[in-house]
Amino acid sequence: MSTHKEVKRITTHILQKMKTDGEKISMITAYDYSMARIFDDAGMDILLVGDSASNVMAGHETTLPITLDQMIYHGASVVRGIKRSFVVVDLPFGSYQGNSKEALASTVRIMKETSAHGVKIEGGEEVLESVKRIISAGVPVMGHLGLTPQSINKFGTYTVRATEEAEANKLLRDAKLLEEAGCFAIVLEKIPALLAKQVAESLTIPTIGIGAGKYVDGQVLVMHDLLGINKDFKPRFLRRYLNLYDEIYKASQQYIHDVKAKDFPNDSEQY
Repeated sequence: MSTHKEVKRITTHILQKMKTDGEKISMITAYDYSMARIFDDAGMDILLVGDSASNVMAGHETTLPITLDQMIYHGASVVRGIKRSFVVVDLPFGSYQGNSKEALASTVRIMKETSAHGVKIEGGEEVLESVKRIISAGVPVMGHLGLTPQSINKFGTYTVRATEEAEANKLLRDAKLLEEAGCFAIVLEKIPALLAKQVAESLTIPTIGIGAGKYVDGQVLVMHDLLGINKDFKPRFLRRYLNLYDEIYKASQQYIHDVKAKDFPNDSEQY
């Protein structure tokens, strides 16, 4: 349980203090008001409005199709459900890659129309100009290195990244560049645990891992995976805390049965 549960609102300052104090940071994706309320009440430190909504909410194969308007819709829904958690919204594919002015314009829309607390951007040195421009406008930026799903067509696979020395060295260099540019935290996705440890120890800002081992400063999972709503995704790094797919399936079947059998509603369930 977070020792910061009594804090009225999680901020970048508190997240930095958590790293300094050695307290792990909890982070989960959220896409709607109802789930955001539950996660916020539970004491989750960060809610990530991920572009993974493209997969788990819209059924797309990749994160690429989701639009800025759709991310704003999900972001605003999540923010309306929280009182305490720090809310970060992904900048979706196509909303920042063109140039830093476009990146800032996309960010301004997200911040004004969702009331989120920060944005997340994928990439290292290649997006540094955009990161600096966004931060110079006063917006907190979370970096994202390792497996970057928006670049899946470049990688061609969702396998572990930075297993070779050249890519590992680039990741270490990119992490330092993002920190120097002013990022308040960095997500490390699907990289070797010892490399993630090296990154975490080389930075003063928090690192949040997904498939990056136990030595980072916090963990993030996709809510559908953690809750067992998605049965098909079974990577090594995932720990399922519930099996909601089966529970919802059984409840739905029972409801169908009761309706067909004229058992629902009964006398006490009508006016």
